[in-house]
Parts: sequence; structure tokens; C-alpha cells
Amino acid sequence: MLTDYHTHTERGPYTVEWLTHFLDTAKARGIEEYGVSEHAYRFKQTAHLLDNPWTRERRTEDLDEYFGMIQAARKAGYHVKFGIELDYIPGTETDLEAFIRSYPFDYVIGSVHWLGDFGFDLTEMKGQWEKRDVKRTYDEYFSILTQMVESQLFDFVGHPDVIKVFGYEPEDEVFLQNWYEKMAESFAHNHSIIELSTAGLRKPVGKLYPAPKFLEACYQQGIPIVINSDAHRPEDVGADYDQAITLANTVGYKELVTFNQRQRTFQPIG
Repeated sequence: MLTDYHTHTERGPYTVEWLTHFLDTAKARGIEEYGVSEHAYRFKQTAHLLDNPWTRERRTEDLDEYFGMIQAARKAGYHVKFGIELDYIPGTETDLEAFIRSYPFDYVIGSVHWLGDFGFDLTEMKGQWEKRDVKRTYDEYFSILTQMVESQLFDFVGHPDVIKVFGYEPEDEVFLQNWYEKMAESFAHNHSIIELSTAGLRKPVGKLYPAPKFLEACYQQGIPIVINSDAHRPEDVGADYDQAITLANTVGYKELVTFNQRQRTFQPIG
């Protein structure tokens, strides 16, 4: 079994015709469970969950149109899961929970992309990294990620160490290992699932998310995984899965998680 639940069709219209480009790539690459997980900040229905100048300019879509595309695809005979990627902002838990319950999602991805007003993975804000202490920024990121996991609102954690996206990484390996182990313990305590993502291979950092030692710490704590591409283009669906599967197998993983109406099932990888 191979999955790709973390994909974004946002560069085209919410139509079955556009979606089939993603589905065709998934089929060609042996993806048996495919799902779309649009960024929630794009929808008018989520303005109360994350509002800043950057998201305000991009809040142009209607979530009901997105859901309508999924329903139309299913009616046409396509097997496609309905997901969403939500930005976790501390203090919004009550509103997040109410929103999640308002749509029949198959799964909900929890991700951290914002540290206050710093969108750390945005090209437009990359210059701010030069003014920041890298270790303190990592402390802030992992602290917020811990809060997100403790909320137990999400079905899996998106790209757990996406903070390294532009290649700004602490040289202190002990510092990183301590965080990896702390996060793995938090994942275990909160019954979390994490994403093994190939997206980082297409980013400046040129690495999988999470780092091998991070994944090893998670495996030692019995943390389940999903394997995803975070594709924003049809051609990136299922991209570089050979590397992800090799890492998963090397660490010891033999199974991944599939979702249906937010219920998890374990399947053998491959």
C-alpha cells in the first residue's frame, strides 16, 4: 500500500478535470490511497482561524466549492479522500475543533508554518532568517509543535521538521537530538501520527522531512507514519517515494496508516 494524502490542487480550478491530472499521476506511481488537503487559510470559512496580511491577500476560495469537487470526483467513480491542512496557532483550539467538526473530512493535517508574524517557510520572508538566532527559532517552532500535538485535534503532523526548509539548521547535534526525543515522547503520549514527506527534497534544504535521526526517535517510541509528497503540481504526486520508503524500511517501519472518515487503519508499506 502506498498513499499520498498531502496534496494541493490550488494552482487550478476546483474541477474534476483539473483533479484528474493529479489522480493520473497517482495511478501511474502506484498510489492506492490518494487525497487532497488544501491549505485552510485560502477559504473564507477559515478567516477566524488565521488572519494576517499575507493570508488575507490569498483568502480567495470557498471551501464548499472544494468539497464539491471531491463529491463530483467520487460520483464520477474516482477514489479520492477529503482532507484539509490547518495551520496551528496557539489559542485557537476551540475554534479549530468547531471547524474540524463542521465538514466530513477523512483526515486533518496539523502543521506549524507561523511563528507569530514570521512565516518561516515563505520565500517572501526568507530574509528574516538572517536576523534570527537559529537555535532560538527552532526552540520556538518545536514548542509550538508540542502545543499542537497536545491539543489532539489533528490526525497527523505535517512535515515535522519543516523549520529546516531553507537550510538553516543548528550545528549543535545534541540540541537537535534532544528536541527529536522530546517530540517523539510527546507524539507517543498524545497518540500522534507523523508524516514522512518527500517535499523537502524539492526545497532548498534538499532533505526528507523528518530527518533520519528524528524518524528513528519516533520509531523507538512506536509512532505510526504516513508517507506523502506535499505536491502542489500534478507531476509531484508520489515524487521520490523510493527515498522515503528506503528510509522508512531502514529505520524499521513496515506499516503506514490509511484514513477513512478520520478512522485509522494500518497497511504494509509498498
